[in-house]
Order: sequence, then structure tokens, then C-alpha cells
Amino acid sequence: MGTYINPGNSGFDEINDEDYVDKTMLISLVNSRICKKNKLICISRPRRFGKSYAAKMISAYYDCTCDSHRLFDDKKIAECDSYEKHLNQYNVINLDITWFISIAQRKGIALKEVPDQIADAVKEDLLAMDPNLPVDKGLEELLIAYVNKKGNKPFIFIIDEWDAMIREAKDDPEAQKRYLNLLRGWFKSNVFTPKVVAAAYMTGILPIKKDGSQSAISDFDEYPIIEPCDFAEFTGFLEEEVQQKCLARGLDYQEVKEWYDGYDFPNIGAIYNPYSVMKALEKKKCQSYWTQTSAAESLKSYINMNFDGLQETIARLVSGEDISVNVRSFQNDFETFNKADDVLTLLVHLGYLTYHADNKTVHIPNNEVREEFQQFISSQNEGKQWMKLIMRSKKLLDATLKEDADTVAEIMEEIRCENYAPQFYNNEQALRAIIKYAYICTEGSFAKIEEMPSGKGIADVVYIPKPMSNYPALVIELKWNKTAGGAIEQIKAKKYTAALKPFAGNIILAGINYDEKTGKHTCTIEKA
Repeated sequence: MGTYINPGNSGFDEINDEDYVDKTMLISLVNSRICKKNKLICISRPRRFGKSYAAKMISAYYDCTCDSHRLFDDKKIAECDSYEKHLNQYNVINLDITWFISIAQRKGIALKEVPDQIADAVKEDLLAMDPNLPVDKGLEELLIAYVNKKGNKPFIFIIDEWDAMIREAKDDPEAQKRYLNLLRGWFKSNVFTPKVVAAAYMTGILPIKKDGSQSAISDFDEYPIIEPCDFAEFTGFLEEEVQQKCLARGLDYQEVKEWYDGYDFPNIGAIYNPYSVMKALEKKKCQSYWTQTSAAESLKSYINMNFDGLQETIARLVSGEDISVNVRSFQNDFETFNKADDVLTLLVHLGYLTYHADNKTVHIPNNEVREEFQQFISSQNEGKQWMKLIMRSKKLLDATLKEDADTVAEIMEEIRCENYAPQFYNNEQALRAIIKYAYICTEGSFAKIEEMPSGKGIADVVYIPKPMSNYPALVIELKWNKTAGGAIEQIKAKKYTAALKPFAGNIILAGINYDEKTGKHTCTIEKA
């Protein structure tokens, strides 16, 4: 066993405990591609979505220098016909690119030297395996010579955090070029690839970097978070898996769903953030765990780029809207941004947004991620446009609390003209979208409930102040081509405040109407 070649199965053995969620059927997908033209696989997922766990599992399964029956005989993969055929039958090259970068940074080595450091490390392992190989040859030549020897098996390449070099060397194109050339030498060679590579499984946050309009390593089949296809069920935890865990640990499943669900795919359904679910089960508390990673640090800088009014778009996302996005122009890196869609696509890859391929829209997936956006909203921010938006929202809230109906109607009109085209502003749902967007400053201090059952009906939008707050509760009823006063009368007649008894004497009622003929909003406000 070596460090990078055939590292054994101890990595998977360590995580294969009573909490392990069986994702071994992923191996069957790799088995079906071994030594075939689609043998090169690249999986991209957000941080903390189990990429490294999968890499350890795959390495333990294929490594020919160990016996992994005890680790897999009780798993789902053992039921497959391909199980014994491929179990411990290949040499494995297992690389974590972040490891090499951290070594280089600790030693003061330039990032452009990292590709050579990787090749040298693998070469050292290979020469230890077979001291008779010529030491003066390059790594690729040595691997070919090794495989050509009678009885030697080809290699399964497993590369975890493959895109770390692309991310860390975002300002060093030479380092990126050298790294991509290393990968090209392994996976785009008419001599090396068919001879040495039985299969390759790469994982990272970003899909493979584009070179112009094409992937820099075009022979890989890519399965990003935007389009995971057959690999979708291995993106995170499935609904039934989370339900079983919650039942076993005594955690409220519905609360876990609200906090960590939101990533879903056709024919698969809900996908949960595995890291955060396991942390919540361990601590018996739902809160933000995933956003405490380094992914959260860059959110502010991306939003402040403000391409094409990006900050207003983020505000609409926070308010609960789905936003149309073209994900195809994104260059799969952290520095090439030409428009707002590129930044929004990056936020999908980072896990801040979830993408619906059927209607090509994005939205904020769950409470965990929403909390990160709320912190951004409440923090001091240097974006002038963003500050204008927040200050206007605070002015609107203040006017509502002071029962200044004219100012509320005026601000609503201003927001509608700036952000919503007339052809799309055509029903009460459009009016509701503006309401949620306009009151964005309430994020973090109020809980927003849409269509809240109460009394004899359903209230359109209700804002309930968080504990320890002096704010009143807000009940907002919307009308289209009717009257604002009629909205207030409906709130009273149907007793929408019945569910707000703890706030008795501290409730504001607001009726807002839009008249298509006049193109104007009107508002009526009073205390309950």
C-alpha cells in the first residue's frame, strides 16, 4: 500500500459506522463504465455534500491490495451482479488536490509547481511498488511500462476536489494551464488513457473549466448539481433516508425538512444536505451548519458585483421568488463573470441556490441558506444599490407602522415601475411578489407566512415578529381591481387576526389594491 497509489480501505472503514447512509449503488454506475468509452466521470457538488465520502468508498472498493468484503458484503452494492467481478480488482490512484495545495502553501511553493509535485508524488509511490522501473522516465511512461508488465492491472483514478487548483489559482493562469495539461496527459491521450486508465472518478465544486466554449477536458462525462442525471440520488440524502434517521434519533422531521431540504431533481424528489442533517442529528438541534464553511465567506463579494441589477435580483430571491437564469454561459471558474446569470449559476454550484431545469429558474432552497442571506442583508454593505434597496424597504416598514398609507402606496408604485415589467404585472400573485420584495428588510426580524389559515379564511401575507421584538404583527391583504378598504373589511370579517392572539393590541392591518385602469396602488392601514 502507498500514500497515493493503492492506499487501502482504512479511509472508508473509518466512516463506515452505524450512522453511515448506504450510497454504495454509486459504485454500480462506475462498474458499468469500466474500460468503456464513457469511463471518465466528473461529479460536481457544493461543499459538504459527501464528495470525499464517496471518493473513500470507491477507493476502498477497487483497491487490489486489500480485501474489502467485510465493508461491502452487507451493503446494497453486494446485491449487484458486478459486485464480485470488480471488488478489489484494480490499482487505484487516489488524489486529494487540496492536500497538495496545502503542502505547497505551507512550504512557500508557487501554485504553478503543484502539478509537478502531484506527478512526483505518484511517481515515488509507483517506484516503491516496482523498484525495477527506470527512474529517469516521466510518470506517464512509467505507468504505461507498469501496466504492460504481465499480470499488472490498470488503474482507477480517483481525484477529490479536482477543481481546487482552478479556485485557488484564479489569478494565476499559468498554474491553471499546467494543471489542466497534467489532466489532459492522463485523460485525453490516445496512448496513455486507453492503456492505463480503467476508469476515472473526479469530484469537485465546479464542473470542468471551459476553454472557450468547450470543456478543457472534453472526454469526461460531467454530472454537475445542475444536471446530475443518473447520479442525482447520490447527490445527498434522500427523503426516506432522512425520515429514518430522524425517527431513530428523535428529531422532528418536518423541522429538518424546512432547514436542509430544497435540492430536488426529477424522478428522485427531495435531496438533503448530508453534512448538516448529520450535524443536526448529532446535536439534536436544527441550525446553520453548512454555511459555517469557507463557501460562506465569498457570498458578499459575489453579490456586490451587482451585474445587471444583481442585488435587486438577490432581494427578490430572499423574498421567495423564483428567478429565471441562463446557466449555459458560466465558464466554470471563479473569475470569469460577464453578467448576473453567471454569478447566480455559481451560487447554484456553491449550494446557495437550487436550479429547476424544467422551467430554468433558481430559488433559495431552505432555512439554512436563507439565514446566510439574511445575515448579508442585516450587515453593513458597501454596495450602493443594495443599501438603497434596504433603506427604501425600511422606509416602507416605518410608514406601515406609522399608518402612513400614502407613503406605502408611493413606495409600492416606485418598486413596481423599477423592477416589474407591465406585461408581467397582471394579477394578485404579481402584487404579492412585490409585497415580499418590498418588505425585504423584515428578513431576520419577522417570520413571513403566506396564505396563513386563520379565523374564517386565509390571510394573504402575515409578518410575525421574532421573540424579544417590540414590533407589532402585520396582516396584509391584497386586492386586484377592487379597493384597499375592502381588503381591510375582509381581514375583519374573516377574523384573520384570530391566530395572532399573543399580539392582541399590537397588530397592524394593511390593505393594498392595484387598479389596472389607473395603474396605481392604493393603501389603507389601521390598527386591529
